[in-house]
Amino acid sequence: MGNREDLLAGARRCLEEKGWARTTVRDITAASGGVSMAAIGYHFGSREALLNAALIDAIDEWGTETGRTLAAFGAEGAAPAERYEAMWDRIIESFSTHRTLWLASIEALIQAEHSEDLRRYLAGAQAQGRLGLAAILNGVEEDAVGVEAARSLGAVQMALLSGLMTQWLTDPDQAPTSADVVAGLRELTRIVGPDHP
Repeated sequence: MGNREDLLAGARRCLEEKGWARTTVRDITAASGGVSMAAIGYHFGSREALLNAALIDAIDEWGTETGRTLAAFGAEGAAPAERYEAMWDRIIESFSTHRTLWLASIEALIQAEHSEDLRRYLAGAQAQGRLGLAAILNGVEEDAVGVEAARSLGAVQMALLSGLMTQWLTDPDQAPTSADVVAGLRELTRIVGPDHP
């Protein structure tokens, strides 16, 4: 690997181990095998730009893996509610197995206030997430998902995911299980009732 790749790998390790705010230039150079501090400026312009790039790489990799995992949720022939609950089992499991990335994504939201490039990237990633979740739940390819499905079904799933993630990262012992999510949605359906013309 060259200096640029070493810096990205080192920055990613720092994000996973220390988080955004606590990572220093010195931490990154140490984690990247002693690449000089000046190389950060040469390749990325700033510590923040390097951390943005490392975070985007990590989120892209994690998003691809998560998409593959969720596309295969539930047992063949299972009822839709069982498959939906199995999907949430996988998502909840990822809160432990990929905890550092989930935490880094929260930090990225805060950093996006100071980086238009990062904000645009995250907005695009959210749009892609809404589309992907709507496609998975409808059992279709992403190009078959309509704008309305992405804005309603996909957006609600993203909201559930964000809320569940913060609860699991804060207090996993009290956070809802996949069965709780399904039961809660059934209750909401009872309260909201069927759609009326």
